[in-house]
Amino acid sequence: MLRDGKSLSEIARALGRNKGTISREIKRNSSPKQNYYTMPWAHLKAERRSWRAHRRPRLKNEQIVLYVRSKLKEGWSPEQIAGRIGLDHPGLSVSHEAVYQYIYSLGRARSKELTAHLRCRHPRRWKKRMGRKCRQPKIKNRISIEQRPATVETRRQFGHWEGDTIVSMKSRGTLSCLVERKSRLLLLTKLPKRSSDDVNRAIVRRLGSFPLHARRSLTLDNGSENAGHEKITASLKVKCYFAHPYASWERGTNENINGLVRWYLPKGTDLSKIPAEQIALIESLINNRPRKCLGYKTPIEIASSCVALRR
Repeated sequence: MLRDGKSLSEIARALGRNKGTISREIKRNSSPKQNYYTMPWAHLKAERRSWRAHRRPRLKNEQIVLYVRSKLKEGWSPEQIAGRIGLDHPGLSVSHEAVYQYIYSLGRARSKELTAHLRCRHPRRWKKRMGRKCRQPKIKNRISIEQRPATVETRRQFGHWEGDTIVSMKSRGTLSCLVERKSRLLLLTKLPKRSSDDVNRAIVRRLGSFPLHARRSLTLDNGSENAGHEKITASLKVKCYFAHPYASWERGTNENINGLVRWYLPKGTDLSKIPAEQIALIESLINNRPRKCLGYKTPIEIASSCVALRR
């Protein structure tokens, strides 16, 4: 119609639109170089605006943005943030997908600060492991996990623990890692070395702060550092069970928490140089991190509801 020399008023009457609407359409979608309106160019500009609109951060509520950013920096996953925000701030809600879209809509440079805190920053490929010959464990009087009460597997009762150690490749520094199965409560302790005596002392000190009904069983692996399990039983009145060799899935809670600890202390970290205060901070961060399996409550909240914690 413009090519035919029609005026804006004539075009508006023919299309049943307001003259101002026609004027804005022409100004908004005219070619900047040729300075005239064409349908292909108008369609292209409309698509570009739509694409840019979808790239804008979806989180428009400033309170939600501040919450998301602070929790990402604490190591929470988008799913944990989405599940927990309604408990911390009733009336607020956000989906985990919206959190992801917010992070990546910021662009590579601006989102780098936040993506660095995601637990899985890059896809991983694991090499297949060949079968390993199981050696007979050298731990005396060990009690197999097969004899552990079936109630432990249900996670309904507080007081069943799993124990493991995290070692440093650069020194003798070691961490004792105890996890309660129902609440996923973590007790993380720095040790000078991975010896049976050091591990025993750490376990007795940490579990000894709980009442007897909160330390019902302890499941361990077959490492030599657990050779003194009978001393633990004598001191704490807690029965120790041992998983099968090379069956880490039988202590799945422990293995999962170890992965969280490694997020803060990657492999290659010299654990002997990490101050005890930092270890205590990591323990606190993990224990105050909401879990989907706990209805987005935290381990410390579940544990506190089960037993009065004391150091």
